[in-house]
Amino acid sequence: MDLNIHESWKPYLKDEFNKPYFENLMTFVKSEYQHQTCYPPSSEVFQAFNACHFNNIKVVIIGQDPYHGVGQANGLCFSVQDGIAHPPSLKNIFKELETDINKATPESGNLISWAEQGVLLLNATLTVRAHEAGSHQKQGWETFTDSVIKIISEKQNDVVFLLWGGFAKKKSKLIDSTKHTILTSGHPSPLSANRGYWFGNKHFSKANQILERKGFRAINW
Repeated sequence: MDLNIHESWKPYLKDEFNKPYFENLMTFVKSEYQHQTCYPPSSEVFQAFNACHFNNIKVVIIGQDPYHGVGQANGLCFSVQDGIAHPPSLKNIFKELETDINKATPESGNLISWAEQGVLLLNATLTVRAHEAGSHQKQGWETFTDSVIKIISEKQNDVVFLLWGGFAKKKSKLIDSTKHTILTSGHPSPLSANRGYWFGNKHFSKANQILERKGFRAINW
């Protein structure tokens, strides 16, 4: 597994890359990609870091696992490749965007334009076997991505963290809330959204209001 990660991250993550757990993780991932069908494509495993550079982080959104269907995952949480049907959670994200900021649902579910504006779309686990949800959990990815969250918390200021659902909310303990803003809500999955825990959170307009108040440019969601 090639460590295809943008230079801006390397000074902050180089110690992590040299730890035994990370070396074991890379051995595991390399073997999985050689012997199984895995997602996202190997060139896009670190896409979240390549599309959103360290010194450009304004917002962090935390997901759990990549999509495990054919051609869906592109290395950004909740995002899919161009031309792929929108999964249920992404449909609900777009519905909330429409009611919150009057943004029409886009044709493509590829969220790379968010990432390029400073939204880190970080899955806790960066790889998965085809059609086997959670199959690469507890191999070291969570240790790595928890470290990423801690490093952002320590080295950056005024980042807006959007924590959707119980899994993401647990990451709040890694974040210094005196330096950063944490917004929480239910998960956009139908199970949570249809119970009233997602719709109406207005996280997109709230994040932009916070960014503008701090003197940053708002995100064009």
